[in-house]
Amino acid sequence: MENLIYAIVLLPLLGFLINGLFGKNLPNAVVGGVATLVVFVSFCIAVSIFLNFDAESQPVIVRAFEWFRVNGIQVNFSFQIDQLSLMMVMIITGIGSLIHLYSIGYMSHDKGFHRFFAYLNLFIFSMLLLVMGSNYLILFIGWEGVGLCSYLLIGFWYKNQEYGTAARKAFIMNRIGDLGMIIGILMIAYQTNAVDFLSVAQNSSKFELDSPIIIFITISLFIGAVGKSAQVPLFTWLPDAMAGPTPVSALIHAATMVTAGIYLVVRSNFLFSLAPSTMDGILFVGLLTALVAAFIGLRQNDIKKVLAYSTVSQLGFMFVALGVGAYNTAMFHLMTHAFFKALLFLGSGSVIHAMSGEQDMRKMGGLKKFIPTTHFTFLIGTLAISGFPFLSGMISKDEILTNVYGKNPILWVVLFIVATLTAIYMFRAYYLTFHGEFRGTEEQRSHVHESPKTMTIPLIILAVLSVIGGFINLPHFIGHGNYAKLAEWLKSIYVYDVELPEVAFGTEMILLSLTVLMFFTVWFMTKRIYVDKKKMALPEEKYTGWERLSNRKLFLDELNNAIVVRFIEGLGVGGNMFDKGVLKRFVDFIGTGAEDSGRAAKKLQNGNVENYVLIMSLAIGIILIVNFILQ
Repeated sequence: MENLIYAIVLLPLLGFLINGLFGKNLPNAVVGGVATLVVFVSFCIAVSIFLNFDAESQPVIVRAFEWFRVNGIQVNFSFQIDQLSLMMVMIITGIGSLIHLYSIGYMSHDKGFHRFFAYLNLFIFSMLLLVMGSNYLILFIGWEGVGLCSYLLIGFWYKNQEYGTAARKAFIMNRIGDLGMIIGILMIAYQTNAVDFLSVAQNSSKFELDSPIIIFITISLFIGAVGKSAQVPLFTWLPDAMAGPTPVSALIHAATMVTAGIYLVVRSNFLFSLAPSTMDGILFVGLLTALVAAFIGLRQNDIKKVLAYSTVSQLGFMFVALGVGAYNTAMFHLMTHAFFKALLFLGSGSVIHAMSGEQDMRKMGGLKKFIPTTHFTFLIGTLAISGFPFLSGMISKDEILTNVYGKNPILWVVLFIVATLTAIYMFRAYYLTFHGEFRGTEEQRSHVHESPKTMTIPLIILAVLSVIGGFINLPHFIGHGNYAKLAEWLKSIYVYDVELPEVAFGTEMILLSLTVLMFFTVWFMTKRIYVDKKKMALPEEKYTGWERLSNRKLFLDELNNAIVVRFIEGLGVGGNMFDKGVLKRFVDFIGTGAEDSGRAAKKLQNGNVENYVLIMSLAIGIILIVNFILQ
């Protein structure tokens, strides 16, 4: 098994090296084939390990080498394979291989083809380090690696200044979160004299429940999760990250990187379970993020921006689940979200491909007859995220809603409103894109065509997963929990039992009925508005009231520029003035003084031997006279 575990990590690194060093001289088919194959083989290896790994198995630690020792702490470069890491590895490599295959068609005409696939493979390698590392430091290496790859891929088309700005924004906002995370890791090392997960878990019993130190550690780690998983207030980078190629949006900003914060909290469950105050904070941050992002998504007209805010909102759902202690439910929604959101992003990429690069839904319409496979799969993704009965999104989202109701019915009402808004903006996007009359140009109409097989096959596979994915963890009231396979699979990774509030069967059925009723009501109303009445999206300048607030993203970017960006720019201007007014003058004074003293000394050191002899004679004479007087 040890060699297989090494292979999972090293194969994507090998793909990065091959395409990075030699890809420029290789045919595109070879570049794409190599990049896709190494990730797919990693997936196959992960599946083979999964089939021989049961819910009762103990973690497998594979030590590569001793990294360093400091202050009695031994840190090994090693990997930990357990139920949680296996689940994440299969999601990363499984979804990743489909997106690599899709990218072969999507990026086929791009001049940076080999560079793109090298970056994708490097990202997969970094993400695998993040989820397979056996300690917080290896996790942090992967954490920084995916941040770097995110920067490279968001700004992939670097000649566009706007895309470069979006990449820098993502990089900087993630660094803010990373600072909190590294502080938390250092504090863990100081308090427990260890950084590997198993030792920290064993030593966590020394912390008192809700003590200041455990609250400080968990809040520090959560700040890292807020940055990486795009929660309030560090979420505005993710919608701007849509500047990158669409496969990047699907891989990094829907299925993998942005879920790293969820993984961090679940992996550190032995710390967060001891900090109920922090858990309450996570709950409210997640709830606020879900609500804000869903509201903003209502009046976005860029198809990828709608999906971006949807991602932020769904991540908020996952953090709400974490906040009530429903770790299994959060991971369940992470998995189902990876299926349907990757499907939706890739579907949007297929639409953009068909529309010759157009992303504004107001200029689309009637596409279902031109691109039927994309239409059908996009509809499946829309139904799944909106809550169609027994599709994957409905099952995982309903489980979150039920757990939240057990915590506080008022919070359930807020989250139910968020779920309603989700269905509204997703059906709006679907109908504006695929129904009605075609609103693009005649040139676009003449070029509209279905995507190649390399793009549609991943769509079909993801659509199937979006339909059946929920059956992995059916609600506990079905078969008395015998079908909740995911919960059974993950139970051994939790150090402390977290008791979730019980919700009566009748109450749960009422809540489920309300969500189903909400779904069909929203579906009927949006169809009536955008198909029957043929209402189209207004020009942005005509939005008023709440529509303007939604379209302008609650003016959060303007607020951020006014408070943060201008303040930092002011510091830069002040620093520049200090450099020129103080430091430069001081340095110039030293240089001028040295130059003047050299010029004066030059008059004495003129190379005239007679002057030197005269000065020496005078000096000797003066010395003799002084010596005579003193005697």
